[in-house]
Amino acid sequence: MQQVFSVVSWFLVLTFLQLSIYPAFKKTFDRFAFPSAFAASLLLFTIVSWYCGLAHLPIALSLLPFAAFLAWHLYTRQYTAADLKEQWRWELVFAIFFFLMLEVRFVNPTVSYAEKFMDHAFLASVIRAPVVPPLDPWFAGGFLNVYYYLGYWMFGCLAIVSGVPSNVAFNLALPTVLGVSAVVLYAIGDLLLERFRYLPLLALLLPNPAFFWQVINGIPVTAAIWDIGTGSTRTIANTINEYPLFSFTWGDLHPHVMGIFNQVFLLFLLAYAWKRWGALDRRSRWILCILAAVSLGSMPLINTWDVLIYAPIVVLVGICIWWQNRSAVPRADALSFLLIVPPLAIACYLLFYFQLVTSTGGIGLVFAPSDPAQFLLVHGFFLAILLILLARDIAQRPFLLLAAVPFVLAGYPAAAIAVIPLVYLVAKKEREVPHIFAIAGLLLIIATEIVYMKDNMGETYFRMNTIFKCYIAAWLLLSIASLTMAGQALARWNRIPPATARLRAGAVIAVVLLIAAIPLLVPFYINYGSQSLDGLAYLETTHPGDAAAVEYLRNLPASQDLRIAEAEGGDYAYYSRISSFTGIPTIVGWPFHEYMWRGDSPAGWFNTRIDDVRAIYEQPEQTCSLMEKYRVTYLIVGDPEREKYNINLPSSGLTEVFSHDGTTIYRISS
Repeated sequence: MQQVFSVVSWFLVLTFLQLSIYPAFKKTFDRFAFPSAFAASLLLFTIVSWYCGLAHLPIALSLLPFAAFLAWHLYTRQYTAADLKEQWRWELVFAIFFFLMLEVRFVNPTVSYAEKFMDHAFLASVIRAPVVPPLDPWFAGGFLNVYYYLGYWMFGCLAIVSGVPSNVAFNLALPTVLGVSAVVLYAIGDLLLERFRYLPLLALLLPNPAFFWQVINGIPVTAAIWDIGTGSTRTIANTINEYPLFSFTWGDLHPHVMGIFNQVFLLFLLAYAWKRWGALDRRSRWILCILAAVSLGSMPLINTWDVLIYAPIVVLVGICIWWQNRSAVPRADALSFLLIVPPLAIACYLLFYFQLVTSTGGIGLVFAPSDPAQFLLVHGFFLAILLILLARDIAQRPFLLLAAVPFVLAGYPAAAIAVIPLVYLVAKKEREVPHIFAIAGLLLIIATEIVYMKDNMGETYFRMNTIFKCYIAAWLLLSIASLTMAGQALARWNRIPPATARLRAGAVIAVVLLIAAIPLLVPFYINYGSQSLDGLAYLETTHPGDAAAVEYLRNLPASQDLRIAEAEGGDYAYYSRISSFTGIPTIVGWPFHEYMWRGDSPAGWFNTRIDDVRAIYEQPEQTCSLMEKYRVTYLIVGDPEREKYNINLPSSGLTEVFSHDGTTIYRISS
């Protein structure tokens, strides 16, 4: 019943946020006001709650502006039954994708492998102590100002105002991202296509060609999708090439996934501005600019890689809007998108940049580019569609194929493949929105063949993060562009009759039945399948002592000063589990991740903290002094600690406050 309440409460809060601002968008977005309010309300709630956290105000206060909007729109009779009834298709798209993902999480909800420990730790930290910057649960005394944390802040604050605990909110966040992404993609299809408006939705449902290639060669479906060593997301050697279908079903609540809805929302805003700018009044242009700025401005905090990709696209589209409207509207209005959005995007979260203490290693040249066959097994679908649609242009101007030759001679054959559709799209006399998206996507996959962002991943995996972070954006850009262009071509072909109302209804019923049958068709049990929305439910049977300890600590009064000591056992393991499950900071957890974010500042922390944790458990004369050094309140002793250390605690200075099934918690005596 608690989980049912959580889903209902979460859904009601999302609906409240969306409905409260929807009427304010009617004049600007016309029939797209309702779908645009899904993503816009999330982003606006996030920025308001972030400033509440910055000022150390209760997060519930962030609901007040939305309540004021709702009251005003009710007072001015902006809601009518007839109007809301017309929005059924957007609600249906959201509901289908939301409950599809909810079912996937219900079948396999556990916070138990991959980066789920980290994702839940950050989410729980925000919920437990919603301050800006959030506390780092794996670095006592540190903050998450070394990382892009806004996605965790967004869903943590949603959990706070809806009364949902972190272990359930963890499994409601991805359904929300998928549902909102689907609504916006359908809106893009509706905006750009007269028929086949659903085609952009395939961006969320298609696997890459490598998946089909592996299945054809006898690899089981589950291994082709989920095997993190040899599956379809490890096609390009020594990299990670995820696509949305994998990312959502794998289930990590990670920044590159949480940012998907914001990416497609910005693309919708850019497409809408491109097509409608000249017809909008000044107020509507301002609303469009503000939303685009909030979307772009949120990217550095949700997934910083995204802004490196989309900021140039915003500038490019702004130039195109000015060029298209330079004679139709006053010069200031034609330039306003270009002049307002980028600086306003920076201003939205300006204080974030003053708090930021992370650094990057700069840009390097790729010395081991992708194998062309592997490259095609990742991008082949969309490249094939683009080449088919550009076949007439290629036949008319074959000499442009020579543009690929320098890339081949320079040792970048995979990049040369993508250069071919790129030069023909650039050479078009008239460009539409999908062409710009395709150009951006092609430039991105070409760029990642030539340069990479330096980090601490070593020589073998030197560009793993670059491919990992950039390929989701490339997938969205290329899929939306190619599928939309394919829809336009199919409409021109005019050989496919329009779907009847009965056929559309049958398709909806078929989709609903497919969703209901998913647990029977696909084995989603990657680790612990507990048939629950509680991501920590599995602990009750696998680690009952830890489950009880987590419950004890979660029920303590929330305090920014609360800290724990527990075993450190490297990354991607069950160690550091208490901080992961409660959000309470520990001395050090997942040290390699912390090293990637922080470097070795403060100097020498990496070895010092790891050695100090060992000394706390093994050298009783140092236990209390080291706990006081890190201001640690509670000491955890469970199976991981006994496996890692030769436990030898002092006879005084510690008080046992909890013990259950092999897990004991001590409090340092004051």
